[in-house]
Amino acid sequence: MWIRHAAILSAVSGKSETTRAAWQTLLEPLRAEPARTAILTDFDGTLAPIVEHTEDASLPDGARDLLVRLTERYALVGAISGRRTADVRALIGLDTIAYAGNHGLELMMPGDREVSPDPSLAGREGDAAEFVATVEAGRLDEAGLRIEDKGPIQAIHWRGVADEAAAEAAARVIAVDAGRAGLEPRWGRKVLELRPVGGGGKDAAVASLLASDGLDRVVYAGDDRTDVDAFRRLGELREAGELVAAVRVGVLSAEGPPQIAEEADVTVDDPAGWLEMLAWLAE
Repeated sequence: MWIRHAAILSAVSGKSETTRAAWQTLLEPLRAEPARTAILTDFDGTLAPIVEHTEDASLPDGARDLLVRLTERYALVGAISGRRTADVRALIGLDTIAYAGNHGLELMMPGDREVSPDPSLAGREGDAAEFVATVEAGRLDEAGLRIEDKGPIQAIHWRGVADEAAAEAAARVIAVDAGRAGLEPRWGRKVLELRPVGGGGKDAAVASLLASDGLDRVVYAGDDRTDVDAFRRLGELREAGELVAAVRVGVLSAEGPPQIAEEADVTVDDPAGWLEMLAWLAE
């Protein structure tokens, strides 16, 4: 049995009891069976607000303590992020939750000391970095494009530059060149990511994390294109009867793709709305 209910939540004070009751109804099957439930979340734009420079991101006040409480109650808590696993783990600061970094190309289960890379990338880990090294530095600087080295993924950012439209246009030219070089360009919120073709994906990450025996209920929250992949995989697992309950929480933004609202079971206006849900689950 599963429940689908499209509800628009407000992350400001004064929410109606009807709206609150709607998402509580969706999440109640999870709270009722914590030993069979996974709590999964994206990081940037979902658990924490988007910032102009990725290195400036941080958890909101109280979020870490909230995650600790969730790990004490639920079978699995995990962060699925576009950041490298080591980076998002350092930001969250807990070794009691699972991490799927680089959009699922890396996995680290609770208690693990080492990151497990996707074996499909063997021998291709440096392809994206080698391509980026061929792009003229002046071409990047002129457009205001910033490179973030994430190992197998190279991210090109333009948030906050003087002319974001021109920077995005330059990134689109680079994306075409990267595709011709055998890489896979993926777009996010004011970022272009270049990666080897195949492997990973947040859809594969959620499936891997839910493969543990006894997990048949899950909530996952995200705000960007790769989160849509996870939403769709969870919908498939739910339709196939492999999950008793799967709640997909879309965190809305003016930059986010429309598919977030279309594929989500419930939406919130910003990370504060998602944190409110997590606080209720932790009670």
